[in-house]
Amino acid sequence: MYLENLVFDAAEPQRLGRFWEAVIGGERLTDESDAFETRLAVEGGPVLDLCFQRVTEPPSDETPRLHLDLAGGAREAEEVDRLLALGARHLDIGQGDVPWVVLADPEGNPCCVMEDRSAYVGTGPIAALPLDSADPNRDLEFWSWLTGWTPGPGTSLRHPSLRGPLLELCPEVVPKGPEKNRLHLDIRLEVGDNPDAVAAGIAERGGRELHPGWGDLPWRLYADPSGNELCVLPARS
Repeated sequence: MYLENLVFDAAEPQRLGRFWEAVIGGERLTDESDAFETRLAVEGGPVLDLCFQRVTEPPSDETPRLHLDLAGGAREAEEVDRLLALGARHLDIGQGDVPWVVLADPEGNPCCVMEDRSAYVGTGPIAALPLDSADPNRDLEFWSWLTGWTPGPGTSLRHPSLRGPLLELCPEVVPKGPEKNRLHLDIRLEVGDNPDAVAAGIAERGGRELHPGWGDLPWRLYADPSGNELCVLPARS
């Protein structure tokens, strides 16, 4: 198994997808009215596809539980200006006086442009993927088993190459409500992986399978132990 996709729910997938493609310098894979995909390939590290799917439900008022931290470093101010020119805007989420800058993408999803940190060496344009967790140490073990990523600084994981973004498990401010996350992660099975064994492994580690009644889908939907949605995709033939 491996982490393959970062998936955004979007009212306008092409508009949002083109924004993020420009932000990360991605390689376009799909450009359709209901679906847009762009690929981030970190040299010597992971490949991560950003996928934008059309949804009709408006965003909820719940604070997003997964967002992107972008590498700013010594050029933090210039990177902020670049994102603003692409269509981002400043966002106040009560962050106060912090060394990073909080922005919103064209559909209001928060993202941060980060200051220089030694942990971000070799990440590429996406420094980290912070994910809210009710128990970061527990969820660290869950996501490490699921992705094959290895422990990084604090409660974070990183691709075994030690390149590419960190997956950071962050203490949640409030428990997850019933609303669906606007961003989620996809795991891809490899040939020889047993989907039912993976389902059992998820359950053993505190996750659960979800059955939202969306019809017959080629993937299976789960929640991690903190309730964050994820999809497990079948192996490629």
